[in-house]
Amino acid sequence: MNNLTLMRALAGLTAAAAVWAPAAFAIDGPGAATPTGAGAGGELRETVCSDRRDDDGDGLTDCADHDCAGNVACNVGAGSENSDARCSDWFDNDGDGFIDCDDADCEGGAVTVCKGSWRGPLDGGAAAVGPPEDDMPELKEGMSVEDLLGKGADKDGERSDEVCSDGLDNDRDGRIDCADLGCRFDPDVNVCRSSPGMRFSISGAIEASHELVKSQSDVRFSRLQLRTFGQIPGVDSSFYYVGMRGERTPRVTFAMFQVPIGARGHFIGVNSGGGGLSMQPVLSSTKHMLIEPAYYVYSAFQPGNGAAVEASGPLAETLRLEYRTYVAGGSGRSTGSVGGTYFVNDARIFTWSTGVALRIHPFGYISRLESPFLYTPAATALSIDFGAKFDQRPQERFPAVHAGTFFRSGRFVALAEVYAKRNLDIDFDGIAYNVQAGFLAWPKRVLIAADFGEFLARGTMAGLKDKPDSEVKKQRDERQWRAAAHYFFYRSVGVLSAVYRDRTLAPAIGDSVPTREREASMIVQFHF
Repeated sequence: MNNLTLMRALAGLTAAAAVWAPAAFAIDGPGAATPTGAGAGGELRETVCSDRRDDDGDGLTDCADHDCAGNVACNVGAGSENSDARCSDWFDNDGDGFIDCDDADCEGGAVTVCKGSWRGPLDGGAAAVGPPEDDMPELKEGMSVEDLLGKGADKDGERSDEVCSDGLDNDRDGRIDCADLGCRFDPDVNVCRSSPGMRFSISGAIEASHELVKSQSDVRFSRLQLRTFGQIPGVDSSFYYVGMRGERTPRVTFAMFQVPIGARGHFIGVNSGGGGLSMQPVLSSTKHMLIEPAYYVYSAFQPGNGAAVEASGPLAETLRLEYRTYVAGGSGRSTGSVGGTYFVNDARIFTWSTGVALRIHPFGYISRLESPFLYTPAATALSIDFGAKFDQRPQERFPAVHAGTFFRSGRFVALAEVYAKRNLDIDFDGIAYNVQAGFLAWPKRVLIAADFGEFLARGTMAGLKDKPDSEVKKQRDERQWRAAAHYFFYRSVGVLSAVYRDRTLAPAIGDSVPTREREASMIVQFHF
């Protein structure tokens, strides 16, 4: 069997899958193909094999469709593979066994369809230009491509791995995914560097800390994270992420898999985060200006164990309003590993949670998984979140509401969020908030940040007197403020961070003395 015959056989299988999948979901959307060709018997066929159109709507175009077998336009060896048209026609023009961008001939300077993401130098050299149609701002002396973000026609709203692989023009600037300047040049985006498929990354941190109240010091690898992410092979506009922590014992700490459904821009996914309205606890460890999320905002409101199924997408064609809804479940308490649990006080009740959230983009576009950790100035953008959920947890049932906002403009970035819950079974309610801000004092060199927040418990916890070790009783008033300064000593890959944390906890039940923690740390971070 020659290469062309094998290719057509595989194409036939792919065509069957392409036709079956939309029918299985039974959802039609604006991106659905409209068949235009029909054979003599009325069956749909690829009638023209050189018009660069999918005439029969089976997901395969021209010579990639088995209907074109034997057509003169698809004769192997009919011409060279050296132009944009011939390098994107699904056909082995020169008969050397390689099709389109898999053919080395398509890497020539005259061919731009196979360029993919940025392949030029990152130091602003003369060769640092993209495809002619990119309309990129000019690189002036001393500039690098990172200085182009948010300039010219770039609206600077695609700056995360998830958004840069979803098949959408999220910020509506005319460029999709890896064609967007933010996806190609932002240091946080990895899916658009070289191969657009499966990617691998390492993130680590070495921390030297001193606790001032207890006068205790420590030096250790505080983080060693191994990650793989990118597009799920064979599924367009999909995304997956699996992260493993290895500083103590190897354990998978987060996994997510997302695939498109129905109308353009809608997705369904599964993840190990257990479900919640705030995304801060599941963000990569490299995306926090204060090194770690403010756990007091989430520990009393979001379960940390189990699995969740969620759906998300736009509620308006302009992507100004997005929705996310989820259902999650689990039991016991997480050990920090996917699949790991342990039980406390025989509290083996099955826990579950369900919720819905809306994100509004009054101007600009900010992904819910985007990093506020500025390395270069960013275009002005604002997002606002609202959400509600219901949780069934050991010893408590509660509805909760959440609100948050993310604003950035130039060198400044600010985030704020608030959580509140009302217990149905015991006399105990809680509210928590956090406000943080950052300023890029020296682009590509120094970022300073600070935050402040509290958890406020209200009620007598009546009904828990016979449960001395109740997890609910551990939820007590807390106040914390932090300050950090980050020095980028090697591009965005190497960062030296100084962090100060001041935390006060209300007295535990049966105690009259509050707990005070003051800690200063120096951290060397790296990720690549």
